[in-house]
Amino acid sequence: MTTDPVPPEPRVPPVPPPPRWAVRAARVAAWSTVPSGVWRVALVLGVPVGVMEREEFLAAFPHNSPLIALAYVLLIGAVAEAASYLTLGLVRPWGEVVPRWIPILGGRPVDRRIAVLVASLGAFTVTCLWGVFFLGGILTSPSPDPGISAGEVLFAAAYAPLVLWGPLLAAVTWSYHRRHKACP
Repeated sequence: MTTDPVPPEPRVPPVPPPPRWAVRAARVAAWSTVPSGVWRVALVLGVPVGVMEREEFLAAFPHNSPLIALAYVLLIGAVAEAASYLTLGLVRPWGEVVPRWIPILGGRPVDRRIAVLVASLGAFTVTCLWGVFFLGGILTSPSPDPGISAGEVLFAAAYAPLVLWGPLLAAVTWSYHRRHKACP
């Protein structure tokens, strides 16, 4: 009885390990979306967040539906978390070789050019998005009261980490590119 030979593992040239600063930056980028996601879920669940009331938020959805609002908020959070979590791939082994459990691509080397291109576009996009929406919104919004309310402080604290996401992703992408460029 003969057995089929096991196909050889794809040869991936050794890549230098990521610097510690890049690993830390990737972790911070991956966690940067969590506070705003928690804030949005709290809003939908009716926890007072100080900037907007639950009813005011729900008015934007058909029939003021809390289920549709919660699904929307959870979807936004899941997409943001998944996207930010991909930053870790630039400093982990699964950024070098696609994990085996992924259909079709599992076990194949990651094309560094595609990884750098996609990560660079992502860094540019989230930097512009959060720079314009968050910082621009804060700087241009009229305030009826002099000073800042506790709700505004809570909102700013929840969304401020998103401003770090793009620049940190850009720095980790640059590190990934440099490490892979050093390899033949």
